[in-house]
Amino acid sequence: MSTAVTGVPARLRTKLLLLEPEFRGATAHMWRPEGLSPRYRAYLCAMHAVIRASVPLMELALRRTSRRRGDPLSEPLAAYLAQHIQEEAGHDGWLLEDLLAAGAAPQDALGPLPPPDVAALVGPQYYWIEHHHPVVLLGYIAVLEGYAPAPGLTDRIAGLTGLPAAALRTVREHAALDTDHLDELYALLERLPLTRDQEAALAVSALHTLDALTRLFVRLGRSAPAPPLRGAGPTPPTGVTR
Repeated sequence: MSTAVTGVPARLRTKLLLLEPEFRGATAHMWRPEGLSPRYRAYLCAMHAVIRASVPLMELALRRTSRRRGDPLSEPLAAYLAQHIQEEAGHDGWLLEDLLAAGAAPQDALGPLPPPDVAALVGPQYYWIEHHHPVVLLGYIAVLEGYAPAPGLTDRIAGLTGLPAAALRTVREHAALDTDHLDELYALLERLPLTRDQEAALAVSALHTLDALTRLFVRLGRSAPAPPLRGAGPTPPTGVTR
């Protein structure tokens, strides 16, 4: 995450630090070497279910923001969302390409019902945008940008699994892009004339998002079902249960 932060971003980051140890533990367990190849394919499927909702969420927030005439947040929030929609467009397609290069099929992500832990992560944002205020979505974005893959993760996955670079685009690109995206978001949070209640609501959104993301990674770190390799028989369970 970015380090030189003050004001609203600093207060938000301080709150998120309370949940970081559990998140770091879940991700460390998920990326352990044993059984990583099938677990990585399961990760790609889960991340596709999350990321394909990113643009629709922002589009909904942008529509609701445009209706809030006289709201001092509307103009800067709408400008940010319009730009960020362009920046995030097509990233769900990267995941399908990664999945194919990893030996599975795009339908493994597109076909099944998204799991409940994905719905628990993404779903509250739709509710809060519709029934509270679109600015709450910034807490969700702050977590997804601020807890993106670490820069060295791509090399670690490649070294442990032997997967080609084509299977690792999403991890590689988000490790590079999300630091700048987080800086842009923090700059916006510094400019927005947030009320105390709006800042608190944004923090609730962020804390829920990090907690739900941790729960998702805990599930993936167990012997989560993974799509089988194309042309192969059933894949036996891998990994260990906590």
